Amino acid sequence: MDFELLTIQDCPHSSAARELFSRAVELEGNNPALISVREIVSDEEAETAGFHGSPTFMVDGADLYPSTAEPAMACRVYRTADGLRGLPSLESLRRAIQARLAA
Repeated sequence: MDFELLTIQDCPHSSAARELFSRAVELEGNNPALISVREIVSDEEAETAGFHGSPTFMVDGADLYPSTAEPAMACRVYRTADGLRGLPSLESLRRAIQARLAA
């Protein structure tokens, strides 16, 4: 499994996203040390990576929260039980990882 966290410079959620992803990956029985972090630095790189905002959680090159929005160098929001937030819930991220691993 290839776990990757994509962010942009100065993303206010980068650190928390790394911690959240590490916890979710570990709870799903994988080694969080396998997570790589990549900073997206241009619109061209965003388009090539299918990057729809920071932070983006990827497994095996697939965005765990697919989006129809245009690729963008921007902050990303996630739907949670408490409304839109800068990070998904731990439960939501675990479900997304489970679904990707089952595919």
